[in-house]
Amino acid sequence: MELTRTGAGTVSVFWRWWTAGTSSDLGSAVGGVALPLTALAVLDATPFEMGLIAAAGYVAWLVIGLPAGVIVQRLPLRGTQVTADLVRALAVASIPVAWWFGGLTVAQLVVVALVVSFAHVVFFVANTTFLPEIVSRDQLQSRNSLTSGTHATTQLAGPSLGGLAVQFLGAVPTLLIDAISYLVSAALLRTLPARRGHRPDRPTPMGAMIREGWAYVTRHPMMGPAMWSATASNFVNGAYLALFPLYLVRELHAPAGVVGLLLAVDGVGTLIGAALTTRATNTLGTARGLIILGFVEAAAAFVIPAGTGRVAYLGFTAGVLVFAATGCVFSVTTRTYRQIASPPELLSRVMATVRFVSWGAIPVGGLVAGALAGPLGARATLLIVAVASVAAPLALVFSPVRGRRDLIEPTTPEREAVVG
Repeated sequence: MELTRTGAGTVSVFWRWWTAGTSSDLGSAVGGVALPLTALAVLDATPFEMGLIAAAGYVAWLVIGLPAGVIVQRLPLRGTQVTADLVRALAVASIPVAWWFGGLTVAQLVVVALVVSFAHVVFFVANTTFLPEIVSRDQLQSRNSLTSGTHATTQLAGPSLGGLAVQFLGAVPTLLIDAISYLVSAALLRTLPARRGHRPDRPTPMGAMIREGWAYVTRHPMMGPAMWSATASNFVNGAYLALFPLYLVRELHAPAGVVGLLLAVDGVGTLIGAALTTRATNTLGTARGLIILGFVEAAAAFVIPAGTGRVAYLGFTAGVLVFAATGCVFSVTTRTYRQIASPPELLSRVMATVRFVSWGAIPVGGLVAGALAGPLGARATLLIVAVASVAAPLALVFSPVRGRRDLIEPTTPEREAVVG
């Protein structure tokens, strides 16, 4: 079925695509609270085990991040997304099944996180490759802002609902909400027109295709530095995945419902960032704005572990709010730029390469934070992580990005040539 980029049919396709993503995002946000609370409350996991679980959720980017771009380019986009949703649903549903039979272990939580991670890698690359097929260039930033804002809303509502569900249902049964959300997403995606990625004109070995995508990104004067900046920021995000539940539960002694509300602050910040992205980039410039907001993001990281008692709750809320908002502006701006500036036949590999490097830092951050939190405590580790966050804007300062107001200058062709 041929899909055009205009007319009511395309609008309908976009909203079904959007609804599917919203469903799975909401379930994942609920599961994002239920899974660590299952580890802490049901299985009494250690700080290092919490780091393992956090790392397992993202380690697939290190393992198949690069091949994923080639895999997606060779497979039907719709079928790939549906299959990934079904795999994630089965993996998450195995946790309550094992619990009901008395066999749940931390090892299973790690395995489930790994399976979901691998399926998510393939899903993400296929999903972001599908969007430019149904949205015109001039609508990409607004559609990316919408999806980021929607994701933020689910991150706002999901943890709050997850915390309440854990209090009333228990941590393990709450994970069923996550499993069901993937099934809903699969059913909606199944209704979309079949699409394939842009295949090469002649058969090309996977290694050569991976190297081509890698060379394009790493030699690009804008995409390369932005990728390294995102890598530093995601190292911090990975550390936060391991540290936030520990910090809130074991150092601030927050109950499950409050933990859910505090973790939802990330969604509020992302929602604010999505709403302000266009205004911020128009005012500051897409290149200059990334640097300025990168230093604001680093400053917010120092506020997160500040204070004690009620002041600690305020510091955590304010710090996470600003950190998430500035991070969202960076994400929307650079993702839109990649979708516009990348040649269509390279897009899936560009997306996979950037995610391989930048999201590959997330499990590393989780493992490092988990290892440090044991002897040092969560608060001290959060301060160390804040120092590391300064590397993100510095990666842009010492690059060609610093000399430009915008990533794409008015005289730059639609598809930029790679320098070097």
